[in-house]
Amino acid sequence: MMNYIEVLTDKQLEALEKQFEELASGVQEILPVGEFKAKLAKSIALGKPLKVKLGLDPSAPDVHLGHTVVLNKLQRFQAYGHRIQLIIGDFTGKIGDPTGKSEVRKQLTDEEVKRNAETYFKQFGKVLNMDAVELHYNSSWLSELNFEDIVRLAGKITVARMLERDDFEKRLAVGKPVSLHEFFYPLMQGYDSVVLESDIELGGTDQHFNVLMGRHLQEHYGKEKQVVITMPLLEGLDGVEKMSKSKANYIGIDDTPADMYGKTMSIPDELMVKYFKLLTNLPVEKINDIELSLNDGRLHPRDAKMLLGRILVAMYHDHSAAEQAESTFKSVFQKGILPEIIPSVSWEGSLQIGILDLLVELKLQTSKSEARKMIKNGGIRLNGEKVADDNLLVTIEDGMVVQVGKRKFVELKVNQIK
Repeated sequence: MMNYIEVLTDKQLEALEKQFEELASGVQEILPVGEFKAKLAKSIALGKPLKVKLGLDPSAPDVHLGHTVVLNKLQRFQAYGHRIQLIIGDFTGKIGDPTGKSEVRKQLTDEEVKRNAETYFKQFGKVLNMDAVELHYNSSWLSELNFEDIVRLAGKITVARMLERDDFEKRLAVGKPVSLHEFFYPLMQGYDSVVLESDIELGGTDQHFNVLMGRHLQEHYGKEKQVVITMPLLEGLDGVEKMSKSKANYIGIDDTPADMYGKTMSIPDELMVKYFKLLTNLPVEKINDIELSLNDGRLHPRDAKMLLGRILVAMYHDHSAAEQAESTFKSVFQKGILPEIIPSVSWEGSLQIGILDLLVELKLQTSKSEARKMIKNGGIRLNGEKVADDNLLVTIEDGMVVQVGKRKFVELKVNQIK
């Protein structure tokens, strides 16, 4: 590749450094860094946008902020005029990505793939300008491959290389099966890059093996090799596990403004800067200033979280909703005032019930043991009064407000006495 950096003007070099700094901010790894900068320089010199690829396995369409880490980086590429290639794995989705799985993935039907893909489009539109995105379904080229083509494709990678994947190695070590068709998932994902001649491919750190496959196959097919950018996985509100709906430690992009803001206030202090870097489009200089201010005490973590909450709600709702969510939070959680709107539940049971049974009956806790823990941690209130005794016998009153944690409120409406 020609060294385009050498032909750039001073103004173009300045633009290159700014673009490189912003696009490299918050990433886990760039492979290789030199080629990435060279591709950016070529793009600036020729006025030609880079083709930036993200492959989607449409098996889990409910998007939370952990998923938007990669989307936000794509948005920054899009802001610099680069072309985003979203690949809907309607063909690979029938196999299922084996990454991180301890067993063979269930294969999806055509109807499931189509339904999930449509859900992705709607949710991704909250981050990306979908009108400027290239949408591709990889069945359009993968289904055209004949058996000879597939044999040739498989011949470009060794079994030993495939077994370098941790998930395959771990499954074999404990006697769990690895089906032959699973080997074809990274091959097909890599072949997508060959067909589309992608310049950049993004993925989470758990996609390291798959995204490198595109680079490997492009070389074998005589194409210019793509640069691989991996993004860190985002810890959830517990500060430990990866953000996941199954772990109940997530912030959903479809959460209400109040829930989104309130959950943001629960983020561990030590993760604040990471959330700013991975979830917002603030300039690098602004994020660096926030980090310095937190470190030297000029900025209180609470105020940083309030800023982040406003930004996130404005991104996924609007500025008015962000202001209202902050006002509600201050009233409810800082001043102890009940929210204006509290969901009501009809109560038709006994007017006296143990607190543990009440919480389970209202489905505010999944079990008595969980309810007992919440009481022990000071997380249960009746009409604003903290409950300290897990043996408390509650006398039900019409209009009684039950509060669990910081965000769950239920008002009881007594319909019948038993």
